[in-house]
Amino acid sequence: MHTDPAPRIAVIGAGPGGLTCARILQRHGIPVAVYDHETGPDGRDQGGTLDLHEDNGQIALREAGLLDDFFRLCRPEGQEMRQLNHATAALGFHHIPAEGERFKPEIDRGQLRELLLGSLRPHTVRWGHTLRSVEGPREGPRRLHFANGTSVEADLVIGADGAWSRVRRALSDAIPQYTGISLLEAWFHDVDNRHPDLADLIGHGAAAAADGERCMFAQRNSGNHIRVYLMQRVPADWISAAGLTARDTDGIRAVLQERYRDWSPRLRQILRDNDGPFVDRSLYALPVPHTWEHNPTVTLLGDAAHLMPPLGVGVNLAMLDACELALALVHRDTIDDALLAYEKTMLPRSADMQHALDGRAGDLLSDEPHDPHGGGHH
Repeated sequence: MHTDPAPRIAVIGAGPGGLTCARILQRHGIPVAVYDHETGPDGRDQGGTLDLHEDNGQIALREAGLLDDFFRLCRPEGQEMRQLNHATAALGFHHIPAEGERFKPEIDRGQLRELLLGSLRPHTVRWGHTLRSVEGPREGPRRLHFANGTSVEADLVIGADGAWSRVRRALSDAIPQYTGISLLEAWFHDVDNRHPDLADLIGHGAAAAADGERCMFAQRNSGNHIRVYLMQRVPADWISAAGLTARDTDGIRAVLQERYRDWSPRLRQILRDNDGPFVDRSLYALPVPHTWEHNPTVTLLGDAAHLMPPLGVGVNLAMLDACELALALVHRDTIDDALLAYEKTMLPRSADMQHALDGRAGDLLSDEPHDPHGGGHH
């Protein structure tokens, strides 16, 4: 970009997409500020493990100058995938990664975030900034108002703020819709010692079992942890409808034991042995396709632009979006030209993917091999 003085670029959201965009911009000498609602880098658990694909997520890390660091942190053995019979726990489909296979190695979300944060200049991320609104004329400058009472002006606002994006409201009236699938997240710690049967069942990567209405998807995380996602075709309010809250662990376990009553006892033990409370996550998706009228001062990436069922593409697409947007800003003469170039590629690609996955949240419950953990729905 050849504007002078340097444009004021504000990225909303310090997830993998927002941080990747900021890192690539800074590598090319373009200043950027990132605003995030969390209180700090350790404000909450960052979630499970991700597989970063050679043809999108890894491309972004290469442009960020972080691919070698990623390969030092990642777990190629995490590419192992097992499909188990829900009634017997017998092993069906089994993918064992070849020696040197690096198409989609695993990395914990928290490790990826630390890698990206550590690559940024000090104070790039402004924590404790929950965006309330984007105001100002379409041509800019835009004024961002935050819940802490502060406001800033920006020449470009990049919405990397996920499923319930506040930046999206400046471009689109679209609201994510419930897919009919909810999941409960459960943790198991020190699994090789405390949960050896589960460790043996899951192996080094991920394992899934499903019966068309329910699914268990378990994945190894680093540090001898396993995270399990219990997915069900249920109303979004099924927990409160049962007179429970997400923290009523014993009550939820009793409901789950009934719902999974026809499953293998070896798998059903997962329903009662988790360490700590469940985390309730309902899965939402944006209307298909999600597009907006081009705006010269605001754009979106990742889930803010194209929230889809988590079938293995979410974070990878967000990082590819971020990479392409940053490079467009580097190589085009104006912000408007950069956004036009970026959206000309991103919007058709995401529309194609949205159409391909539209109505397919139920695939998460299929007993065919599937791989939901490369995505990101929250």
